[in-house]
Amino acid sequence: MESAEALRRRRFAKFATFLLGFTLLVIVWGAFVRASLSGDGCGAHWPLCNGVFVPLGGETKTFVEFFHRVSSGLCLPFALVLYGWARRISPRRSPLRTAAAFSVLFMVTEALVGAWLVLKGLVAQNDSMFRAIWMATHLANTFLLLGSIGMTVFLARGGPAPKLRGQGALLPALLLALAATLILGVSGAVTALGDTLFPARSLAEGLRQDISPTAHFLIRLRLFHPLIATSVGLYLALVLGVAGSLRRSALLGKASKWVLILFCAQMVHGFLNVLTLAPIPMQLTHLVLADLLWLSLLWAVAAALGEGVPQIETEGAHRAPEAEAEPAGSRATVGAYVALTKPRVISLLLFTALTAMFAAAGGWPGLGLFLAVALGGYMAAGAANTINMVLERDLDAKMTRTSKRPTVTRAISSRNALAFGFALALGSFALLWWAANLLSAVMALSGLVFYVMVYTLLLKRRTWQNIVIGGAAGAFPPLVGWTAVTGQLHPLALTLFAIVFFWTPVHFWALSLLIKDDYARAGVPMLPVVHGERVTLVQIALYAVLTALISVMPLLQGQVGWVYLATAALLNVALLARAVGLLVRSDRPRIVSFYKFSMAYLGLLFLLLAVDRSWLG
Repeated sequence: MESAEALRRRRFAKFATFLLGFTLLVIVWGAFVRASLSGDGCGAHWPLCNGVFVPLGGETKTFVEFFHRVSSGLCLPFALVLYGWARRISPRRSPLRTAAAFSVLFMVTEALVGAWLVLKGLVAQNDSMFRAIWMATHLANTFLLLGSIGMTVFLARGGPAPKLRGQGALLPALLLALAATLILGVSGAVTALGDTLFPARSLAEGLRQDISPTAHFLIRLRLFHPLIATSVGLYLALVLGVAGSLRRSALLGKASKWVLILFCAQMVHGFLNVLTLAPIPMQLTHLVLADLLWLSLLWAVAAALGEGVPQIETEGAHRAPEAEAEPAGSRATVGAYVALTKPRVISLLLFTALTAMFAAAGGWPGLGLFLAVALGGYMAAGAANTINMVLERDLDAKMTRTSKRPTVTRAISSRNALAFGFALALGSFALLWWAANLLSAVMALSGLVFYVMVYTLLLKRRTWQNIVIGGAAGAFPPLVGWTAVTGQLHPLALTLFAIVFFWTPVHFWALSLLIKDDYARAGVPMLPVVHGERVTLVQIALYAVLTALISVMPLLQGQVGWVYLATAALLNVALLARAVGLLVRSDRPRIVSFYKFSMAYLGLLFLLLAVDRSWLG
């Protein structure tokens, strides 16, 4: 039989859930007030409406605004009841009581911000920067209010109280996810204001408005929202994927799935919003999805940081002898951090990014931009490799080739390595956005997230197709370089992506033939381990043919001349001849030679393409 205390807590949880739902409805109605230009329905009066307590007549917008005020007014006493009830069923300084107290606080500030908007006339047709700032403030407070009530519901329903100590790099990474989602919500609110005040009569007209240099700042800001949304979505996938691999929590897994589902739904809905010119029902639905996404992310973060949530061992399987440990700041430690980034692996892919810059610019892209992309690209790839080492400590410890990696020998703790990886990722994004543009930063982040999420976490341990699909991560650098120069994706840039994509299995499967025993010992289902050497050689030849065919595309697109044509022809003949030669005889020296040639092939192909477009085009 249920105890009296359990019954009281269950009733409290139901009331908290009711308040959360009611508050969501009030927020949606508030968005309708904005979208229907009814914010001045009660004039510049607050808390009165047109100078009276209850308006008995007037326009429709007066009723719309007055109803919003009445429903909003009910939220505060409900919040006070929530806090009083929390005091009765929870001890002093408990997380539940704290969350309920913040619900009251943000309910009050929500009312004050709303009153300020009305009293200062920042409603209806007002299109000032001042209104945009206060709209952003209003949205931020709304998210904090929902978060406080949402945490009350989470804790009341038995969710673990978040523990902040001892979480390492995961804590700031998760907090940044919340901050990034809050910023995304703010940009969405400002975008919605622009849609309301400057509606387009057609999609073509809306696009012309967005790119016009003389357009109102609210219109120009609409271009940034989709890119900010993409960036935030990529980061959420990254941090939740890492958190899920380091924390054993069914609640975290469930909440993370909802975050990703809601985010994908939000992106699709946003695209439909653009196509339909953002009618009011679409704007309101978009807001509901944003609120649900925020709550799901908050619960995922709370589950990841929950007290008592089991943590997967964060150190490598082999402990370095204490006598070999280097003091912090020593040359060996710096070298270990550099080793985390895998500089030898990065060098060729970074080369494709830099040569793509020359191809895009038709010459020298400028020293500052060149150095920024070189550093930013290295940091992004280094971040991916570092996080990969943290997540694959168990595999690396079983393989001879990787058994000396810093995370295995503990030259660098996994906690510090993870912090280093996230720092590199954020530094890369900020540098590329500042020195180049947001699109270039998004491309670099896309490659990073694809490598960690798709290749490392989803595919590598499950299927021999891991390198075919996951290898796409290595094809993003040319897009980074191209977009850094032009700010847009060109068909030739996509072709460069495709060349690297189809080349990757050719190159990597040659390496996997050389170390197939290592992969077998670690239990990694690489192609030679699963299907043997002969099948691998056939697949190498097949992808060599596909690479050769794709490499001709720049000529068919009319983007290159005879220099690239001659180079590509010679390189492809050599690549195909070597691939066929391996089918005839595949001893180790020939495989090593083919592996080295595959690197030279890609480097020379990109180099001569850059030369062709820069100096001979």
